[in-house]
Amino acid sequence: MSRLPPSLDLLRGFDAAARHLSFTRAAAELFLTQSAVSRQVQALEAHLGQALFERRHRSIRLTEAGRTLFRATGEAMRLLSDAAADIRAGASRSVTVTCTMGFASLWLVPRLMDFRAECPDIDIRIAPDNRLVDIDREQVELAVRYGPADLAPAGARRLFGEEVYPVCAPGLRGIGGQPLDVPGDLRHHVLLEQEHAGADRPAGSWTMWLEAMGLQRMKAAATLRFSHYDQLIQAAIDSQGVALGISPLVRRHIASRRLVAPFEHRIASPRAYYLVTARQAAGRADVLAFADWLLRNASSECEAASDLTPD
Repeated sequence: MSRLPPSLDLLRGFDAAARHLSFTRAAAELFLTQSAVSRQVQALEAHLGQALFERRHRSIRLTEAGRTLFRATGEAMRLLSDAAADIRAGASRSVTVTCTMGFASLWLVPRLMDFRAECPDIDIRIAPDNRLVDIDREQVELAVRYGPADLAPAGARRLFGEEVYPVCAPGLRGIGGQPLDVPGDLRHHVLLEQEHAGADRPAGSWTMWLEAMGLQRMKAAATLRFSHYDQLIQAAIDSQGVALGISPLVRRHIASRRLVAPFEHRIASPRAYYLVTARQAAGRADVLAFADWLLRNASSECEAASDLTPD
């Protein structure tokens, strides 16, 4: 037993294990192995000369000493997190927002000049990432999440939903003399599709759209697949094929006639875009300003989308 205070690494491992009551889940949170967390806890117990957990066959429980330490570590971790947030806020007027790469390049970035004109003293950092970022742990203030309503995070605010419909370059109809007047004419054209992991088939897939049109047996001339949605849309603009447009992401290109919607047929997606604010950033004026701007622009997007008609 030592009279010196335990190291922060040992306390972090204990705090995570105490919150989850699981060495395995604590290890996942800390990006460590289960055995590493177990060793940290054992080292802390040796340092304090007290057992902190009761080890059972498939579970662990805090001892009285463990509960006492957990109350202290919880408060200490909160104070450290708050202090770090205050330092970051004082050091820089920067708001980091994470979102998918397609949302960033097709919707958010083209509109940032308007925010700069409105709030020139607030710096914005865009961190596009198709993985789900833990904003409370990775020091990110805002996230735009995409998914069904029942999976939206607690406290998320809805930006807008989406409709899905084919889009292409205006000149594609005349290439090779192939018609593109009704959905069945897609058999003459190249379909541009985004790759999706696993068996999930979102509303933005050609399989889903063709099934909705009663064309599930239709075979296209060819298919080009892309890992990122913004690449797919650029290929459509370059007349490489027909893409499925997601309404809020392609509206600017429809309005500017870089893309057209050849059919009236659209399907509503059960998914939507949601804005999430990190807990440690919820009261910051710069974060509130950018969140308000996003929500106002999303509302304008919904109004503008109703004015667009198929070509």
